[in-house]
Amino acid sequence: MIFARFARDTLMDEKKYIQLGDLEVYQLARELPRIGWEIYQEFDWQTKKIVGDQFITATDSVGANIAEGYGRYHYLDRIKFLYNARGSLLEAVHWVEVLTERRKVSEERAQVFQETANRTSLKLQNFISAAYRSKNNKYQ
Repeated sequence: MIFARFARDTLMDEKKYIQLGDLEVYQLARELPRIGWEIYQEFDWQTKKIVGDQFITATDSVGANIAEGYGRYHYLDRIKFLYNARGSLLEAVHWVEVLTERRKVSEERAQVFQETANRTSLKLQNFISAAYRSKNNKYQ
């Protein structure tokens, strides 16, 4: 939180910045690991080792990449991390589908995860598009 206070005290004087935690895309990306962790905790040791660890890592990576990209000031650098977040989101969806096919996740839990992933995907794509637009508007 030290950085948040520094940013608020030094950068906020000139412009109003939206805090990372206030972004809906980030809030959704933080919801995914909560759902994913509930799924993961029910796995036996072998499932956790073979597929579960990759699933939870991908799920955690979505929000982490959004956060890292949000801290970047050049739009291309920011977009690179947003693309990484999108890739991790697709990977997490892949793993939840595999786990569902293997009957390690119930259809209901998989559907809740998928619905949250779909909302996150839409917001993430909009966020990427906004990053491109902000660059274009900056030089007009």
